[in-house]
Amino acid sequence: MASALVRPKNDRWIGGVCSGLARRFGTTPNVMRLIFVVSCLLPGPQFLIYIVLWALMPSED
Repeated sequence: MASALVRPKNDRWIGGVCSGLARRFGTTPNVMRLIFVVSCLLPGPQFLIYIVLWALMPSED
C-alpha cells in the first residue's frame, strides 16, 4: 500500500515534491526527478504544477 502524499523531511533537494511523489507511487526520488526534468522539455504547465504541489503538500512531521 502506498503512503500518504507528503513532502518528507529527508531526501529533499528543493521542496521535496518529487521525493514525496516517488514515495507515494513506489519509485525512487531520482527517477521521479528525472521524469520531472524530461517532462519540462515538453510544452505544458509542469513547473507551475510543481510550485502548486510545493504549496499544497503538507510537510512530514
